[in-house]
Amino acid sequence: MDFGTDYTHTIAGRAVKSVTWLGIINPATEEQFAQAPDASKEQLDAAVSAARAAFPGWSSTPYEQRQALVYRIGDMLLEHQEQFARLLTKEQGKPLESARMEVGRAAHWCKEIAGFSLPETVLDSDPERTVLIRHVPLGVVGAIVPWNFPMTLALWKVAPGLLAGNTMVLKPSPFTPLTALKLGELLCDLLPPGVLNVVSGGDAVGPWMSEHEGIDKIAFTGSTATGRRVMESASRRLKRITLELGGNDPAIVLPDADIDEVAPQLFWACFANSSQYCLATKRLYIHESIYDRLASAIVEYGKSVKVGDGTDESVQLGPVQNRLQYERIMELLADCKAQGMRFLLGGDSPAGPGYFLNPTIVDNPPDDTRIVNEEPFGPIVPFLKYRTLDEVVQRANAGEYGLGGSVWGSDAAVARSVADRLQCGMIWINEIHKLTPHAPLAGHKQSGLGSENSLEGLLSYTNTQTLSVKR
Repeated sequence: MDFGTDYTHTIAGRAVKSVTWLGIINPATEEQFAQAPDASKEQLDAAVSAARAAFPGWSSTPYEQRQALVYRIGDMLLEHQEQFARLLTKEQGKPLESARMEVGRAAHWCKEIAGFSLPETVLDSDPERTVLIRHVPLGVVGAIVPWNFPMTLALWKVAPGLLAGNTMVLKPSPFTPLTALKLGELLCDLLPPGVLNVVSGGDAVGPWMSEHEGIDKIAFTGSTATGRRVMESASRRLKRITLELGGNDPAIVLPDADIDEVAPQLFWACFANSSQYCLATKRLYIHESIYDRLASAIVEYGKSVKVGDGTDESVQLGPVQNRLQYERIMELLADCKAQGMRFLLGGDSPAGPGYFLNPTIVDNPPDDTRIVNEEPFGPIVPFLKYRTLDEVVQRANAGEYGLGGSVWGSDAAVARSVADRLQCGMIWINEIHKLTPHAPLAGHKQSGLGSENSLEGLLSYTNTQTLSVKR
């Protein structure tokens, strides 16, 4: 497949251009390097109509055939891994090695999810009747994907949505639409026309989708504020929704933690993907007895990490993805400086163009400050001292978010007792960011609604149906 500079929507299996275009900026250079089509309302309507027309044929396709096709999507991603990775680095900014890993992870998800089976349960069987519980597709799914992991989070939705028998309209972020548009182009020869439609566009397209009478479910990953608006507009037609939203994830380091072992892991817990990660550690609580030693070890490790243009194979952290997010982070940084907070690391940007901020650690700010209570979604993280376990659990659970968290310590029983008290959907002990297609990710509180991944996530793309058969 040609990975050239021409980008089009995929609607009903055909390449479709738009009258207006979005300029796509490389966040490492601040230069426009491509244009993506900006969908009109009529083009979205056409994509939804194509998905509805394809639904009867796709939903009646034998399950084993759908499994084989979803598995084949994974193969095709791997066949074009380097092309996708290089395009992903240009539009998202992440280092090439991280981009290769993201494409590989998306392929792995497709292959693993393709092995899932939808259960059919015999609830009751007697001489008079048999009662079955089964799971049937919803219809047309609208998938709205953010800019931090544009390929991973697209396939987290596409793979289970198609496997369950739905047809789909996929909308990537206007900041990172190119890999999704090439995915749509790639799959034209694999999937029947209309089964997967890909449309890119500006801020109007998402609300059009969540309100659209022809869409039966919205699967959305993004901010909590936007998720609330999606839920409100989708409620008017009782659309099914899956929302994976924001997080302000705590990590709790116990006093018996092995400092040399955990320091590098905790750096990456905070700063992987330049902290543009819903599951990133955004509040690091360290017991007062080891605070200075552990903070120093993390800082020393952080000084060795190279920040820069992701096309440089030696770079480990790229830029913030877009100007709007960069300005928000810089405003938080300015707030910290205005309040006289101390920085253990960073607090500045490297010279030259690009939306860069060096990894920044804020030293033990008060709990009522913005840097503790807001989700920066960028490379600035507060380190916080605590004294007792009851105190740190209470502080870790404070706030509206409940996506992920982690506990670090040598005594497994104590670490588990702390983990059991955290109010979040994903908890790690002595590791972090270990995800699998077989485990659900379900945000608590204001971090989401429903589940992604696992059989539970697959079932969210279906309606439960009871079939009673009289003998």
